[in-house]
Amino acid sequence: MSQEMFQKERTLKMRERLIGQSCRLFFPHDPVKIVRARGQYLYDENGTQYLDCISNVHHVGHCHPLVTQAASAQMELLNANTRFLHDHIVHYAERLAATLPKKLCIFYFVNSGSEANDLALRLARQYTRNEDVIVLDHAYHGHLTSLIDISPYKFRKLEGQKEWVHVAPLPDTYRGLYRRDHPNPGQAYADTVKDLIDEAQRKGRKISSFFVESLPSVGGQVILPPGYFPKVAEYVRAAGGVFVADEIQTGFGRVGSHFWAFQLQGEDFCPDIVTMGKPMGNGHPLSCVVTTEEIAGAFTANGVEYFNTFGGNPVSCAIGLAVLDVMEKEDLRGNAVRVGNHLKELLKQLQAKHPIIGDVRGVGLFVGLELVKDRVTLTPATDEAALLVGRLKKKHICLSTDGPWNSVIKFKPPMCFSLEDAERVSAEISHVLREFEDASNQEQQKQ
Repeated sequence: MSQEMFQKERTLKMRERLIGQSCRLFFPHDPVKIVRARGQYLYDENGTQYLDCISNVHHVGHCHPLVTQAASAQMELLNANTRFLHDHIVHYAERLAATLPKKLCIFYFVNSGSEANDLALRLARQYTRNEDVIVLDHAYHGHLTSLIDISPYKFRKLEGQKEWVHVAPLPDTYRGLYRRDHPNPGQAYADTVKDLIDEAQRKGRKISSFFVESLPSVGGQVILPPGYFPKVAEYVRAAGGVFVADEIQTGFGRVGSHFWAFQLQGEDFCPDIVTMGKPMGNGHPLSCVVTTEEIAGAFTANGVEYFNTFGGNPVSCAIGLAVLDVMEKEDLRGNAVRVGNHLKELLKQLQAKHPIIGDVRGVGLFVGLELVKDRVTLTPATDEAALLVGRLKKKHICLSTDGPWNSVIKFKPPMCFSLEDAERVSAEISHVLREFEDASNQEQQKQ
């Protein structure tokens, strides 16, 4: 098939006419038309190469040959309804189980992160027989109606907060309630969850679950303080609820040191339910929920069959297995540690030179660069962040912003991102920030 069917201008006009306007593009004022990709690089219709710093979905690299070969080979052989017995689904579940705590051993395969989180919500409510959910401020867990209801990032722009949803403060130790100078921010933030539980119980409400991204992404690439998860889990379980770790953005070794980001909270910590998605299929729609035998048993006991036409089909599982193989063969977790540490060090060097950089944070290849107008007031530099992203796009580097004020430059590249890539992007960021400073100095001189 030709790499390009239509000229860019025609494609854009057709999209504007045929595709819902709420489905937004990167760089909407001047979209990039991508026609092929490989590794951490994207190519437009003119063959221009872009460095991809944001496609965490394409976990082991765009169009990795081992993944595409596995998909093609299995598709030529069989892709059947998941009610037929097949080896791939059990083999894949066994491989995933080896990365998880032993009690997380029952798997449900689905097709998207939203589908996984919706099922996790059902599992939690079926097991606990409770309704209410605790989430973090600025959280995003998916686009289904059930998940918009537990995503402050979305529901605050729509119908607002339901009475069964309780919002805890985001444990942001840079600009949150309890910061890095606090003696125990993990405990302090966990106690805010305990306060929510107590308040809900005084109103006669009962908690089904605490839903949390293991590292909040939409909230601004936030690294949670040590001890937070174990203490929150203690409070939630005492109230009759379960702990749900959303690993859809951060799972599969992105943090480098561990396979799952929740493991950063301690080797002994284990959620009751874990959801996973985006990186699983390297761009193919594949996601999953894993839970305990007890929770799965309660879900089975309701007498209603759970069936998913495409979840765990042979092609999807072949792709999932290939992704795990590539991760191991190419030591991508090790690469995340090496490159992620180098990137953070380079960005911290920039922080020492450029006052607009308020914070550099991250682990592995999950990194945030927060821009502020003032390091004391921490006023978000939203406009400057957008301008930086736009300038970098002109230098053929794809980045984007996140956080409550879109003032955090986020790095979630394919796991094959290299040391040289880190050096290139940091150098270009420094160059653009110097341009900002020069323009600001000239403006001040005119005044």
